[in-house]
Amino acid sequence: MKHNSGQSRMLVAVDCVIFGFDGQDLKLLLIKQNNGPQKNKWGLMSGWLQPGEDFGEAASRMLYELTGLEDAYLEQVSAFAAEPRQPKENTVAVAYLSLLNINASQLQLNDQYQAQWISLQDLPGLIAGQVRMVEAALERLRYKAAIHPLLFELLPAKFTIPQLQILYEAIYDSIFDKRNFSRKILSTNLLVKQKDKEKLSSKRGAFYYKLNKRRYSATFNAFLHFVADPGDLK
Repeated sequence: MKHNSGQSRMLVAVDCVIFGFDGQDLKLLLIKQNNGPQKNKWGLMSGWLQPGEDFGEAASRMLYELTGLEDAYLEQVSAFAAEPRQPKENTVAVAYLSLLNINASQLQLNDQYQAQWISLQDLPGLIAGQVRMVEAALERLRYKAAIHPLLFELLPAKFTIPQLQILYEAIYDSIFDKRNFSRKILSTNLLVKQKDKEKLSSKRGAFYYKLNKRRYSATFNAFLHFVADPGDLK
């Protein structure tokens, strides 16, 4: 290929849109910028693609640096023409969606990033271009959650059906009928009923369930249609 001396250089960044759920609200893990033109602004965990890395490896590396977690759920969302992050340099950013259990004992946020979980309802102004990434990642999450059981990645090992419903309602910003939701979820045979109950939310209490991990792995790519008409959510 003939070298074009007038060709501009393109820097490649990888940005991680990290979602978590605290039992009531869907949250985004943001870090405070310590230097540069975006100093003191909130933004996504991001970094440069290193020599020899592919995009997924870069996203996994950054997620581990921030949280100490390995093998967390990661999915590429899209590439974006980003605002220049270095003077006079064009930048393209590849966004990744990640789902974390906020209360996982293995989750250890790296203090140097000043990271905080912030509700989607209370997001501060993000650094240039990253609002589009969050919107695209949320749209992808809604679509995928309609046909795959991936939202269990956000839950603790033991949970109730009402807690699961709150999560789905937070994702879709909608209210679901309790009976229909319970019937639909139980019909998947993904849940294993436990003997104990969660009794803080009501006098009767709600039975805890655990995920049948073997069936979860076997049916993850099956079209379970948890939510009607997922095509409308694309």
